[in-house]
Amino acid sequence: MSEKIETEFVENFLVVWTPEKGSELYRRGFYGKPIGIPKPKNMDFDVPLILDLMEGVYLMEKGMITVSEGPKGVKVSFKKLRARAKTLYEEFDLKYAVYRDMRDRGLFVTPGIKYGCDFAVYKQGPGVDHAPYMISVKKAKDEVTATDIVKAGRLATTVRKRFIMAIPDLEIEHIRYLIFKWFKA
Repeated sequence: MSEKIETEFVENFLVVWTPEKGSELYRRGFYGKPIGIPKPKNMDFDVPLILDLMEGVYLMEKGMITVSEGPKGVKVSFKKLRARAKTLYEEFDLKYAVYRDMRDRGLFVTPGIKYGCDFAVYKQGPGVDHAPYMISVKKAKDEVTATDIVKAGRLATTVRKRFIMAIPDLEIEHIRYLIFKWFKA
C-alpha cells in the first residue's frame, strides 16, 4: 500500500468511508470492523470501515493512514490523535505499548472486552482462527491477588484461551509477558 488511506475522526472512532479502501486496510491486517458486519467472512465489503483509536494511532504511526475531522476536513496530527486516545483509554500508553508489540510481532489484536481483558490476540486473524490468547495489561506496581489469577484462569479456560498478563516498562521499552498454563491435578 503506497498511498495513505484517508480516515475521518467521528466521535471516538476513525471511519474509512470508501469501501474499497476499507477492504484494503482490513486485508492488510484485519484492522477495524466493517459497519454492520460483525464477523466478515469475506475480505471485500461494500460498507465503511470503523477503526478504534488504538488501531488508528498504530496505523498513523506506521504511515498507513491520514486522519481529518470536521466539515472542512482539518488534518489531525499524530500527536493530537494520541492525545485524544489518552482521554478515552485508561492507561493508554501501557496498553498501546502492548498493542504495538503484538502487532509488530505479526499477531492480530482486537479489543478483549467480551473476554474481560484488554486484548484478544489471534495468530491468523479474526474469522480465520479463534484467538488463542487473552491479554490483561498491568503496571509493575499493581497488586495482583491469587483470586485475580484464579478468576482470569477460570475465564480463560472457559473460553479456551491462554491468559497472559503483560507488564510494560515504558522507561526501558520492555514488556514482560506472564503466560499462565492451567493443568488438572
